[in-house]
Amino acid sequence: MRADRTFAYGATAGLLGDLLLGDPRRGHPVAAFGRAAGAVERVLWRDHRGRGALHTLVCAGGAAGAAVLLSRAVRARPAASVALTAAATWTVVGGTSLGREARAIGGALAAGDVEVARERLPHLCGRDPQSLDADGIARAVVESVAENTSDAVVGALVWGALAGVPGLVGFRAVNTLDAMVGHKSARYRRYGWASARLDDVAGWPGARLTAVLAALAGPDTKGAVRAWRADAARHPSPNAGPVEAAFAGALGVRLGGTLSYAGRVEHRPVLNGSGRAVEVADIERAVRLSRKVGWLTLAASVATRAAVRKGRTWVAGC
Repeated sequence: MRADRTFAYGATAGLLGDLLLGDPRRGHPVAAFGRAAGAVERVLWRDHRGRGALHTLVCAGGAAGAAVLLSRAVRARPAASVALTAAATWTVVGGTSLGREARAIGGALAAGDVEVARERLPHLCGRDPQSLDADGIARAVVESVAENTSDAVVGALVWGALAGVPGLVGFRAVNTLDAMVGHKSARYRRYGWASARLDDVAGWPGARLTAVLAALAGPDTKGAVRAWRADAARHPSPNAGPVEAAFAGALGVRLGGTLSYAGRVEHRPVLNGSGRAVEVADIERAVRLSRKVGWLTLAASVATRAAVRKGRTWVAGC
């Protein structure tokens, strides 16, 4: 079976698996990777960029290398190749769990139970929930849905289209390492530098595609494009900026502003300043937009995979 068809069938099955089942509650491979990366960190950690780069190479390179070996082992068996692609896709994407967590928090806010919403917020993002009121929680959820649409769905499918199962696995490994050691704390400012920079590079194409598809699929295409062009570059993250700005413009809301991470207060620029404040109902709107973007990404990724194969065939025939 051709590689483009293997990816198309496998990625579609994997995305359907995520839609129907969500993340496995026990024994998630990404959690197992996180534990392994933590063990490597305990051995390698020094307050040094070189040690952090070695940590990134061992963990992300090991995961991608294992995926390469698995792909080669089943290459001659079409059904096994499709099954491996489906399993890898289901493992690395997290759109359904993202939507469930966001809706759970939105439901608590709609019921007026801010304390329950605060308890659940850490499942979705790293904000300090005790510093947020109901409106702040709603804004945090919408921002997290936007950013994680790129990280948990679009980016993985883009790299799957470009590099098959190793691309899927490698992207998730890099993204997980960034979440573990890529933040700017005293412990990880140097050690996590390589993971953070590699995540910026790996996330670049997925973030731009997410912004484009959010603009196309959202209720206000012009607003999304306008906010992206005006505000994305002002965000401290080169990838979260375009995504959050496009979501803000598409939904007609304001994102950004003051927030708190681990006791550290940040004053981020406002995205789509002409929009209104986020309301609880906007959480559901953001989740629906995220879901649309995910399925549009699958279509774009399948088309990209087919184009890559045709390009290789053309080059080989020259």
